[in-house]
Formats: sequence, structure tokens, C-alpha cells
Amino acid sequence: MPKTGNRDLKNHAYQIIKERLINCIYEPGSFINESQLATDLGLSRTPVREAINRLESEGLVKVMPKKGIFVSDIQLSDVLQIFQARIEIEPVALGMAAPHLPTEELLHFRNTFSRDFPDIQNAFRLDTAMHLFIIEYCGNRYIIDMMHKLFDDNTKVVIASKQNRVQIHDARLEHLDIINTLIDKNYEKAAILMKTHIETCRRAALDYFYSMESCNTISPETYKNHLKIL
Repeated sequence: MPKTGNRDLKNHAYQIIKERLINCIYEPGSFINESQLATDLGLSRTPVREAINRLESEGLVKVMPKKGIFVSDIQLSDVLQIFQARIEIEPVALGMAAPHLPTEELLHFRNTFSRDFPDIQNAFRLDTAMHLFIIEYCGNRYIIDMMHKLFDDNTKVVIASKQNRVQIHDARLEHLDIINTLIDKNYEKAAILMKTHIETCRRAALDYFYSMESCNTISPETYKNHLKIL
């Protein structure tokens, strides 16, 4: 029983810290202290340390001796790879999932996207939910597991880039187009709309991260070449 309790505490710490990392409560590029983290969570340092080790293996943090826990920063290369994977995989996953998507769920998403959202947090969470809803019906657990991990990183990118209300509104209209096309059972067109939507999101994210000071080492030529290739 003690072992089970310890495992539960470790998993509890892992889930809370991971959620805070993904939601940028612990900002990318910042340092957090293990002792303070344990105090904040109301836990001993052992389960927190074990959770941090797991998160370090996943690339979300890096333990820096005598400094603290470094929250992995978001690099331009990360954004490029996230959207490269999404552009290649999501339209295919949509094609696999489309015949199996429940119409009542599609109608629910359509009704929800038709309303204005009170804040950006709700908007992008609904965005992610719709994408994962489609992916989870593709019937391939390897794709599903991979895309859940990818959308964790994608969420960090969205929050860190502080996308404004106009960008969210534009994405909402694109989502409605995809959903309506799926309801009409025009699956080929839906896959095309999905790819176009992801490409638009990619450009918005790259424009933001390229403008950041941390990306000054990347030349404009390299940046434009990536856009042509992807």
C-alpha cells in the first residue's frame, strides 16, 4: 500500500506540474525551485522530484544543478516541427475518422463555435477539443497518442504567443467550415479545409515567434525557405 500511495502522489504531482507547464503558468525559459514547488503543491520533495524527472525525460523541463528547474523555452524550430507534423498527419487522420464521427457531436461543435467566446482561454480549448475529437475517431492508437502529445506542445505555443481575439475569431470561422463540410459528408473537401486551416495557424505562430528576440539568430531567408518547404 505505501508504494501505491507514493505512486499516486508522484502521478498527482506530475499531472499538476505538467498542466502548469503546458498552460505557461510556469513561463517558458523561467526557473522554478523544487522546494518552493513542493510547498506550493503541499507535497514532500520526493514525489515532486520524481515528477520532475519524468517531465525532464519528456523535454518539458531541464534540471540545472545549483540553479533550479529550467522550464524549456519554445524555439522557432519547435513551432516549425509542430506544424509540419500537423499539416502532414491531421488531414489524413480526418479522412480516417470522418465516416465514424457522430453527427450529434458535430452539431454540438457547430452550435458552440457559432457563439462568441468570453475569453481566449475558452476559445483555444474548444479549438483543441475539436481537433482531438476528430483525431480520436481515426482508429489508430499510435496516431492518437502522438497527436495528444503534439497538442500539449501546440497549446504552449498558442498561450505563449498570446494570440489576439481577431486570430481566434478567424480560426472559429475556419472550424465552422470544416464541421459543416463533415456534416455534409464531403470528406475530401474537409481534409483540404483542415490543411488550409493548419497552414494559416502555422503562419500566425511563425510570424510571432520569428519576431521574438530569441529568434534573431535565424535569418529571414531561412525562415522564408521553411515556409516554402512545408
